[in-house]
Amino acid sequence: MLIDSHCHLDYLDRNGVDLDEVVARAGRAGVGLMVTICTKVTEFPTILAIAERFPNVYCSVGIHPHEAESEPEVTAERLVELAQNPKVVGIGETGLDYFYEHSPREAQQKSFRAHIAAARETGLPLIVHTRDADEDTIGIMRDEYEKGAYPGLIHCFSSSAWLAREAVSMGFGISVSGIVTFKTAEALRDAVAEVAMDKLLVETDAPYLAPVPNRGKQNEPAFVVHTAERLADLKGVPLSELEERTTENFLSLFKKVNPSALAA
Repeated sequence: MLIDSHCHLDYLDRNGVDLDEVVARAGRAGVGLMVTICTKVTEFPTILAIAERFPNVYCSVGIHPHEAESEPEVTAERLVELAQNPKVVGIGETGLDYFYEHSPREAQQKSFRAHIAAARETGLPLIVHTRDADEDTIGIMRDEYEKGAYPGLIHCFSSSAWLAREAVSMGFGISVSGIVTFKTAEALRDAVAEVAMDKLLVETDAPYLAPVPNRGKQNEPAFVVHTAERLADLKGVPLSELEERTTENFLSLFKKVNPSALAA
């Protein structure tokens, strides 16, 4: 059984995809649970409604760094309040994106710290997006860690081995997406090869980043199997072991998830 630790079912729904079919295809592929991720707190009710519709779908609450300026400023207290719903199992996605810089860096950093405070208070994992911002991401994470520990993961890992080592040293997980299957991703595969098995998770980031052999298609949770196969090959373990370990890692990090929610 696999878990897609990060997807955007609301985006698929918006694109006209039947979510009942998406969840059914995931189940047939051996994907027993999904976390649909919030990128705009103003759209949280929509994300929550999707999670409440399916027994094996959970969600997060947060603001993507791209939206740090356009969304209403969110406080840690507000995030904590919204996270009380039993279907909310993570805080984010949040973090820093200096590649596109759709929001000013200062706004991104302020939002990131508010999310970290909420993760610290709730004990829910912080879901971190980072692109072209390795040093500032780790700098803020370490600065906040000194105020008190908090759980989390680097989602859709595509950064340096240094960032992975720094994040793991704080107890963070590393979530691997379909990028690991791309022909040009040799440096990423080298970095992921260094990460211990007990820190690895898998995700799709659907509808983006469909893995080989589905490149060019709209991604969906069922396709996480291809990422898992490539990761198992990279780590030199059978797929069954990779499935077991990443599922254990997910449940260890996302402690609010009821294991009985995994589809049979």
